[in-house]
Amino acid sequence: MHFRKIILRLGFALLLFSFLLPLNAQEQNKWLSTNNMQVILPAFDSVKNIKGEFFTQKDLLKNDFINIHELKPYISKSMMMQENNEPGWKLASLGDSSEILFSHDSAAWHIVYAASYFFLPEFSDVHFESSTNLMFECYLDGEKIASQYKVPSDSLPKAIKSNKDLMRGKHLLVYKLLLAKGEDGGALSTVISKPENLAFSASPESFMSIDHLMNGKSIRDIMLSPSGKYYYIAYREIFPPEGKSTSWAEIRETESNKSVESFMQKSLSSAQWMPQSDKLTFVEKSAESADLMCYDVAKNSYKKLAQGDNLYGYSWAPDESFIIFSTSDKNNNDNSGLKKLEGMPDQWPWWRNRQQLNILFIKNKAKMQLTHGKFSSNLQDISPDSKKILFSTSEVNFKERPYSLQHLYEMDLNSGALKKIWTKNYGGSATYSPDGKQLLVLGGPLLFGDAGRNLPKGMIPNDYDTQAYLYDLEKQSVEAISKDFAPNIQRVLWKNQNIVFLVEEGSYKKAYSYSLETKAYTEQKIGADMITDISLSNKGQLACLGNSISTPGSAFSGKLNTNSYQRISAPWEEEYKFVRFGNTEDWNFKNKKNVTIHGRVYYPPDFDASKKYPLIVYYYGGTSPVGRNFGGRYPKNLFAAMGYVVYVLQPSGATGYGQEFSAMHVNNWGITTADEIIRGTKEFLKEHPFVDEKKVGCMGASYGGFMTMLLQTRTDIFAAAIAHAGISSISSYWGEGYWGYLYSSTATANSFPWNNKKIYVDQSPLFHADKIHTPLLLLHGNSDTNVPTGESRQLYTALKLLNRTVELIEIDKQDHHIVDYKKRILWQKTILAWFDKYLKDHNEWWDQLYPETHYN
Repeated sequence: MHFRKIILRLGFALLLFSFLLPLNAQEQNKWLSTNNMQVILPAFDSVKNIKGEFFTQKDLLKNDFINIHELKPYISKSMMMQENNEPGWKLASLGDSSEILFSHDSAAWHIVYAASYFFLPEFSDVHFESSTNLMFECYLDGEKIASQYKVPSDSLPKAIKSNKDLMRGKHLLVYKLLLAKGEDGGALSTVISKPENLAFSASPESFMSIDHLMNGKSIRDIMLSPSGKYYYIAYREIFPPEGKSTSWAEIRETESNKSVESFMQKSLSSAQWMPQSDKLTFVEKSAESADLMCYDVAKNSYKKLAQGDNLYGYSWAPDESFIIFSTSDKNNNDNSGLKKLEGMPDQWPWWRNRQQLNILFIKNKAKMQLTHGKFSSNLQDISPDSKKILFSTSEVNFKERPYSLQHLYEMDLNSGALKKIWTKNYGGSATYSPDGKQLLVLGGPLLFGDAGRNLPKGMIPNDYDTQAYLYDLEKQSVEAISKDFAPNIQRVLWKNQNIVFLVEEGSYKKAYSYSLETKAYTEQKIGADMITDISLSNKGQLACLGNSISTPGSAFSGKLNTNSYQRISAPWEEEYKFVRFGNTEDWNFKNKKNVTIHGRVYYPPDFDASKKYPLIVYYYGGTSPVGRNFGGRYPKNLFAAMGYVVYVLQPSGATGYGQEFSAMHVNNWGITTADEIIRGTKEFLKEHPFVDEKKVGCMGASYGGFMTMLLQTRTDIFAAAIAHAGISSISSYWGEGYWGYLYSSTATANSFPWNNKKIYVDQSPLFHADKIHTPLLLLHGNSDTNVPTGESRQLYTALKLLNRTVELIEIDKQDHHIVDYKKRILWQKTILAWFDKYLKDHNEWWDQLYPETHYN
């Protein structure tokens, strides 16, 4: 039997990509294959079905025996296809001419898989040729690209050709072949004819890809039971190519980490532990109703507690006798088509609805409405003795910033009597102390006048820099407990004598315990850069979710203040087993006022300091720092994997560095931060000779999109720029965005278009569009309610009339964030293609995504 041989164009490319293709004895063979897997024809295969069709060999081959998208073959890895049949991947058998050989027991039907990897250094149109005397299907990265459903009659089968546009990275080629009954074997050859010098590999080692970013398993929630003996953990998995997802949850023993109960088949939501018992409650939705269910861990039993469609946001009383939940009084819309706005918040579609509090007693199922009126009521907490509730209402107050008043009330549940705790311009969230005598309040530096303020005279605090206060209910006195604590506090848990804060500390998110006795904060050394959720048991055990720059989200648990935290769940481990990340390191500089501006650098996984690399500079520039999150909407690790050095900096004004640093955001709008980004980029280029100073790009989103627009009016150091949801005119954003004037109550405190032209005009990129010469890509969701799409459209109009290089991509039916699965992938590819075009001089990807049209 004659077969075409596999053409592996190694040469220089093999040396170039040797970091992915280790040259040892096994690696001389670049193909993997499975054992033959016996399959059977269906009963009555020789009888026509209702459509008058026979079952054919093609039908057998087209069966989805396994999920091709989930394949990640490597030597000795098993691949379950059917019970008691676990064929492991092994090095394929090669013939003298390097074709893959398949032996066959001709007495039965078999399916066999063959696979290999190849690394593509840049976006390219890749051409494949497959030749075999067997029926086959060929899949590239899970997508079928070629097939042969008839056995060739020629002893030299004709090559089946296919081509595919592929981005930089590692790609997987998989063949599924049918060994028919009566056949004695077969062979397969594969050629990549374009681009040349690409080598196959049996190694699954790869860099981070968009597939890693978008798909796979993640942890959504973790909660410790009151005793700390158990924890509830919820997962989600997203599957390509459609982005369909599945969710599940389980209860596990904390000490042994053994599963106690699984909720694979239950459609549950709003899960939470009862306050004192190891009983999990959740709302289970069925076609007929929504039921509040309870699972008793000790008894391993379920019980229905209540029924109602409004129970999703329930809160348990500490004595477990009742729950508090909200109902909505929805406004009857006027169908006239005309609407008189009742103030700026009336542009929000939900503004005229009102949320009211209700109580439901578990024992007798009695319900009672607790609040009524023209204001929405929001539950803050339930007193430790379960006799009172703490709730707040809010009303518009245009007389002074922040343009609303918060009223905080305490209600006696026996008498219904109300006690007003305060009315304040700057609202906060409040939690009862375990003895019910104090409130632990989170709010801005001005919540209690100057009590929480820690600034030089004349500086206006950043209202988003959240502080912690202890408020004595009887004395009505307040103690600011965090004004000398630099991190920005985001959440608090107080159980018995243990207080735990979740904070934003620079680019990190951390957990700190707080001692009422010593008034000291103690960092919990958990083992993740970004702690995203915390749960505290009544006995001082802490469970967390967290991730790091190069580590996806994991779950941790341990005893408070012992720093003996253990990782208890990492669902991503198998998927990321062979993913290789580049190094990261901190890199800081001093601004012109000698203030340290922190930053960090991401290196490509195959970094070589003797080469020159393009640079992407990323920033936000607003009131929040750019965290050390894994992945995310602007994934720095992905940018690095695509061959870029990435520099992230935190300009002044961000929270998490202390009140004085965050206050620099107020009434600035890029006056300082643009200079810091330019200065930092120039100093970075001086200290890093491996960066090509002529191939520097920048990007940011929202306030960062504004910064991108503004920077191009101030400097020519960038070769390409990307602004997502940027603000081109501060005054139009202030008046049109859903939260424009509210955000401006901090960002431009006491400044308005009529009294501060220096900010509203001089800092608006639109009014300096003639100074922009950098190729600029504008990205915007056309349903953005935060930053209206017009902010990008008006700058696009200006630059087009000025004959500058600009493109505007609007993402249909997307708001401020791009969340649609397929649109987000295209949006992410658009970002990479733009930088490839201008920072790598590779315009093929951009031209493939956005071919030239002739509308003009």
